[in-house]
Amino acid sequence: MKFTIKTDLIARIPADIITLAVNDKNQILCEKQIDNMTLKHLNKILKLGDLDKRTGSTLLVHGSNTYSRIILLRIGVHKDLTPKQFFKGIVSASNELKNINFTKIIFPINQFVNKFITEQATTEYLVRALIDQGYIINSLKTQNKSKPANFQVYLHTNTSVTKEIKQGLKNGQAIGKGLDLTKDLGNLPPNICTPTYLAIEAKKIAREYKMKVTILEQKQIEKLKMGSFLSVAKGSREAPKFIVLEHKKGTKNQKPIVLVGKGITFDAGGISIKPSPAMDEMKYDMGGAATVLGVMKTVGELNLPLNIIMVVPTCENLPDGKAVKPGDIVKSMSGQTIEVLNTDAEGRLILCDALTYSERFKPEVVIDVATLTGACVIALGHHISAVFSNYNALADELKTAGEKALDPVWQMPMTDEYQPQLNSNFADMANIGGRAAGSITAACFLSRFAKKYNWAHIDIAGTAWKSGNAKGSTGRPVSLLSEFLINRTTK
Repeated sequence: MKFTIKTDLIARIPADIITLAVNDKNQILCEKQIDNMTLKHLNKILKLGDLDKRTGSTLLVHGSNTYSRIILLRIGVHKDLTPKQFFKGIVSASNELKNINFTKIIFPINQFVNKFITEQATTEYLVRALIDQGYIINSLKTQNKSKPANFQVYLHTNTSVTKEIKQGLKNGQAIGKGLDLTKDLGNLPPNICTPTYLAIEAKKIAREYKMKVTILEQKQIEKLKMGSFLSVAKGSREAPKFIVLEHKKGTKNQKPIVLVGKGITFDAGGISIKPSPAMDEMKYDMGGAATVLGVMKTVGELNLPLNIIMVVPTCENLPDGKAVKPGDIVKSMSGQTIEVLNTDAEGRLILCDALTYSERFKPEVVIDVATLTGACVIALGHHISAVFSNYNALADELKTAGEKALDPVWQMPMTDEYQPQLNSNFADMANIGGRAAGSITAACFLSRFAKKYNWAHIDIAGTAWKSGNAKGSTGRPVSLLSEFLINRTTK
């Protein structure tokens, strides 16, 4: 899929297909730029009522004269069109393209612009939606493999806003590449996407974008006294890795933003083993690690003028004779002791040491991303990720970025009343706090290791992947974090 910005008259751009916006009154917004024969043809079709009145609906029709086919996209009242409705419409249009042969398509940008959606935002949403819908799962099938989309997209605009369109295209493509990487890593089988594989991927990003990468091995992790992290890795024959990737394009005195990703490449639950149904989906328990790697790719593509550090503790959580047991007590890098009451609450055990390690960077903020709790799925379902924070301004910043990126989060409470649920008779704390408020007590646990900086925790257990016939990684919340970082460059 290739994108080109065009400022010629629409009629002079050779293409097989054009996408035209239709408002609530059945008017085509680009009618002055469409030849009369085509316009009469489309008006007849619209009078038949085949285009659904719901905003975001599409209808693929045969063209007349200039174009072999035309996609009609319902936008409702133009001035009220929202980014979410527009994105949904482009997704629908993209689905129309999947079953037809063509080589070139035109998207006139200005027909969608209003007070809610700028030229830059329109372009970014459009490009993101097309890349997202064009994603092909990196399956290991040997027959009937899908082929990637190979067509030319013309983004038509006026010369006065070319700069905005170029930036929207740049952002959209960069975020799209980050999303693709995150989805690729999540969808790979756990016998391929191991901790070592994630380390190799980090090295590739470092080489491509001239970042600094550090891979800590078992002995180095032991020297750092990350007893909590290492306790999770004990049941696996795959060696744990602690990955640090540094993008330093900000000023020397600029404090870094640290992104921490949970990297459990397969989670069987350990001794507290999970039930068999859908256990294969526990390959997605490295969704946090996949996310921050994808974000670092986006950061590299945009060469953001920020200091950004990625930290990923990664291992497997499997049952074994040497595996950590319920009732064991481990010592974290912070020196705090933890009674492991449930070995399937392992994500917080690896993240807590990563949060302590992050102190050395004297960060501006630390954001961890993790498929942490099933309780979060019960609370918020599969549409919105949860955010917890010890600094409300950071949570608000993430919420704003999520709304703009169409990758929303909802702030959950994390008050002191929940902390006693983690009390232990034998250690400084337990790693679980009972069934009640499970996602909140998990965040409370992490907060005990994030007291020296402004911190946020994003629980993506309900949003990182889809099950059933649509099984696969969603790439979330790459868009949210990318938007958060892009916004930071304007401060």
